[in-house]
Amino acid sequence: MEKQTNIKTGRRKYDEGFKTEALRMVNGGRSVPDVARSLGISENLLYKWRAEQKSSYSPEESSRDAEMEQLRKQLRQVEMERDILKKALAIFGRTT
Repeated sequence: MEKQTNIKTGRRKYDEGFKTEALRMVNGGRSVPDVARSLGISENLLYKWRAEQKSSYSPEESSRDAEMEQLRKQLRQVEMERDILKKALAIFGRTT
């Protein structure tokens, strides 16, 4: 008869510095899946940390954070439009 051993695997603990750095990467414009892959952690864990960070904000910080997110989204859109226009200019500017 085999002897079964119960090996209890505990949860990994991340220090505040690690969490802060991970959230800084996400807030800096990198996607959550990209940051999660590069750090070897779960996407859900990053989303949880981000939600906890946002819930600790004061109302002023929350409105500022929402405005920053809106401006980042708008910037990505404008950069994409700019790149499309550059390509179109290159195509239509060619002499045949």
